[in-house]
Amino acid sequence: MMAVARVLLVPAIIALIRAHDRLEHAYGYAFTLFLVAAFTDFLDGYLARRMKSESVLGSFLDTTADKLLVTATLLALVSVSRVSVWAALAIMMREFVVMALRGLVAVGGGLIKPSAWGKIKTTAQFTVIALAMMRLPEPWGPLYLDQWAMWVAVILTIASGWQYLAAYWNTVFSERSVS
Repeated sequence: MMAVARVLLVPAIIALIRAHDRLEHAYGYAFTLFLVAAFTDFLDGYLARRMKSESVLGSFLDTTADKLLVTATLLALVSVSRVSVWAALAIMMREFVVMALRGLVAVGGGLIKPSAWGKIKTTAQFTVIALAMMRLPEPWGPLYLDQWAMWVAVILTIASGWQYLAAYWNTVFSERSVS
């Protein structure tokens, strides 16, 4: 249910980011909605574990909602020159590759569970997106704080993607050796 709330918040977040030049405090409103959406991700996972109601469908919906929230918000931030297109592309490519790999394993009845790296990556992405919305007024050398943090998030994103790729290959090869 909270995954649906995250998805429903995405258009409002995008609209507010895009309206920054026409609406005073638009970034602040987008930031607030984004934090609410990010909190529903945390709360959703916490409640599922606490109530022992984790499921394949719930995991799929949760990760899909996260990917939609991150990629759509990144695209909006690229459109207003708050995020580098290259950073957004690296993050989005990883997200779609991992989604495809998890889908391939799921078709075969398997499951690649979210890892600690994936959770760290998600936290880093949420943090850096929030920083990009509420950019500090002065750069830190050649870049703003959020831009430096974005490159750290990109590195974490790629590292967690490699971890998923390894998990995929382990799953595929372990299934082949059993057959």
